[in-house]
Amino acid sequence: QLQLVESGEGLVQPGGSLRLSCAASGFTLDYYALGWFRQAPGKEREAVSWILIRDGSTYYADSVKGRFTISRDNAKNTLYMQMNSLKPDDTAVYYCAAGTVVAWFNGYAMDYWGKGTLVTVSS
Repeated sequence: QLQLVESGEGLVQPGGSLRLSCAASGFTLDYYALGWFRQAPGKEREAVSWILIRDGSTYYADSVKGRFTISRDNAKNTLYMQMNSLKPDDTAVYYCAAGTVVAWFNGYAMDYWGKGTLVTVSS
């Protein structure tokens, strides 16, 4: 059983930065990927970024490419997402998630979820 706990909730001005963390406890499999979804008010949940366990390859939604950076610290079993040049449209609850690589690329259901952390971008 994999447990995911997010942190880094905050209010930031447009153009600002914020870093989210996700502490993972339990096992992770080579065919898994860890990453982030977000859900803005009144919108569907969307995948933002993910990283493959087996080789560290990273992937991003077009809306955040060039602004967000996903990374992991294997020694600490922690996933990070550095968010720069934040926009009001980035306001959402951000969820850490784990699923198979196939699930991430095809929009299938994730196997594990964190409870979410709120990011608000506003002046």
